Amino acid sequence: MCEKKYLVRAMILGLVGSLVHGHALGKGADVIDLSEVTVTATRTEKEVELSPASVHVLSREKLDLKNPKTLDEALNDIPGVNTRRGKGLMDTLANISLRGLGEQKRTLVMLDGIVLNDAYYSNVKILSFDPENLERVEVVKGPFSSLYGNYAMAGVVQFITRMPDKREMTIKGGYGSSFERGEAMDDLRKVYVSYGDKLGNLRVFLSYGRKETNGYATDLVTSTNSTWLNFGAKKSYTRTGGVTYIVGDTGDNRWWDETINIKAQYDFNKKTFIRLSFMSSKYEYNYDSPHTLLINATTGAPLFPSTLLRSYIGTPGGKTQNILALKFEGEIFKNISTKLNYSLNRITKDWYVQTGTNAILGGCPPGTPPRLCGYVTDTKQKAHNFDWQFNTLLAEKHLLTYGLFYRQEFANTKENNLYNWKDEESEAELRYNSKGKTRTFALYIQDEITLRPNLTLYLGLRYDNWKTYDGLVLQNNETTLLPLPGYPRKYSKNTEESFSPKFAVVFRPLDSTTVRVSLGKAFRAPNIYELYRTWTTGRTTYVGNPNLKPEEVWTGDFGISHRLWKGAKVDLSLFHNKMSDLIYRKGVNATYQELVNVGKAQSRGFEVGLEQRFDTGLRLFLNLTYTDSKIIKNKVKPEIEGKRMTYLPLWMGNIGMELSRNRYSLYLVGRYKDKWYSLDDNSDKKKEVYGSYDRFFVVDARASYKLTKNVKINLSLDNIFDDKYYYYYKAPGRSWFAELEYKF
Repeated sequence: MCEKKYLVRAMILGLVGSLVHGHALGKGADVIDLSEVTVTATRTEKEVELSPASVHVLSREKLDLKNPKTLDEALNDIPGVNTRRGKGLMDTLANISLRGLGEQKRTLVMLDGIVLNDAYYSNVKILSFDPENLERVEVVKGPFSSLYGNYAMAGVVQFITRMPDKREMTIKGGYGSSFERGEAMDDLRKVYVSYGDKLGNLRVFLSYGRKETNGYATDLVTSTNSTWLNFGAKKSYTRTGGVTYIVGDTGDNRWWDETINIKAQYDFNKKTFIRLSFMSSKYEYNYDSPHTLLINATTGAPLFPSTLLRSYIGTPGGKTQNILALKFEGEIFKNISTKLNYSLNRITKDWYVQTGTNAILGGCPPGTPPRLCGYVTDTKQKAHNFDWQFNTLLAEKHLLTYGLFYRQEFANTKENNLYNWKDEESEAELRYNSKGKTRTFALYIQDEITLRPNLTLYLGLRYDNWKTYDGLVLQNNETTLLPLPGYPRKYSKNTEESFSPKFAVVFRPLDSTTVRVSLGKAFRAPNIYELYRTWTTGRTTYVGNPNLKPEEVWTGDFGISHRLWKGAKVDLSLFHNKMSDLIYRKGVNATYQELVNVGKAQSRGFEVGLEQRFDTGLRLFLNLTYTDSKIIKNKVKPEIEGKRMTYLPLWMGNIGMELSRNRYSLYLVGRYKDKWYSLDDNSDKKKEVYGSYDRFFVVDARASYKLTKNVKINLSLDNIFDDKYYYYYKAPGRSWFAELEYKF
């Protein structure tokens, strides 16, 4: 039944594309082909088709066409890109991963050369940025530690912001909601304002953006007690197939976020500039009143049983982040240019609340000891990033790219008991504290050798020296902070090093054909969470390990791009990843588990993409990604050997069209993603239940129309066919969003 449903939707997309195709062919003009350029693949400007990797570039025009609400939404239709967003804006775990190496910590994400992966989890809170500020996005797949070091195991995603060439102003405001109240983000409001100017050699840019929604019920309340069936509960299953009963939810998941950007750039000449930028962002989420399915049989009133009361409580959280950056770029001598990037990324507050045993919906009863009411976890982070790059052209056949890199990270996690769990500021005594630092020093060099006009060789090597130190963990035994078992006061320091080589060849046998072959090694150093975060639940203590080694991967890649005829192109990439020293938990005894390097894994697959462009602004596209990933070895948990890696679908695919004509534009896409597993033993096989990650085929549309030269109206339709599925949470149903945009 599901297969028929997906087939019908794909056929509808194909029919729409064919109709527009026929309309486009009637014009009969030549197709205009503009070569796209990437700066991420080699750290220098390079045509995408000549780059030594699989590269996708989203231009400003394409971003306008797709009109994404979040940065990751802009990448949804790119082959090999796996975006995770389970419940709309409210999903704080949303992330981007590439090429069969799951989880955000194995993909480097950058903004104008600034590393966005945080110091604690190595995650990126991608909701904290406005897509309207982007000039373009570059996705580079494959191992890139030879140029970028840590996190770049699977590749690099770089968001590049724009600077004005003249005076400009943009004002956008919009509203949207679900078609059926409570099925998707209700009452979504959005406002964005920006101003840019060029005053001689000085450019300035300022922007402010805010989004907020009343959300919808995403977190279900379940119980294994079948008695609740008599009071209105619904029978369901856990993700592993066990019987459970849905008794309600924690209420509508509400959200707001806002971002401020300030940038100033001074141009010394066309090739040399200095830029200072500052970005401040903040978000918070919470829940309104919970809903129950249970009814008191006598009074008919909604029933919230005391034994389940804490489960009905939805707790709040939020984050505040500031990024300060300085960038210099220019030519210092003939054939020698340089780029210098410094950034300070500070997360001054990253918090969430947990309830205690005496918590009730309204807060806590008077006189409740704070340790029984609830607690707030807050992680402050800071990352200094310094990257100094040089480019030297030797004899017109060697382009050397080399430089040095330094990064220092710090994270400090504190848990404080609360007098009132509904007020995160009502802090009482400290109950837990862990913190630590890392620093990385690196040297890198790459030689781009032009052997023949149609043959280029790339040889790269990077050395990273990584150190962790000043680790501390304290646990409160309700009277004082003491080094309880598993909670030593201080950890010893540890130093590791990584060498990351890269070899690539780009061959163009025909003007219409490009062949790429590459082999490289990449790594990911353990983050501060893995090094030091320690906690106890029940009778088991889970500890970090400051002696962890970096995870490593060797990757082989073959790619070919071929222009079939006017406006038509096919891209094919084959890849094979072999990972070692994967980090897993080891059970030392029945009550003590620690993280260790014990795993080996591999992923292999292909990406294929087809597109047809027409002179009338129409583009039809189809792509498919296959990723066969599995655990090869795990000494501490051999039963998972041969199982698929978590958070990686076997198949992904996209089919759609883009059309831009005069006053209007249209973007229509169907996105398919196979089921994936979140448990390493792959036991979460049950479909369409709370906690499962189901396969889906979702169709989205974006349309815009210019009312005047300066005024445009945008319309978004998400999940047009109202596909019902779970992405751990209940995924958003059909929704709409309308927006008015004014530019001058």
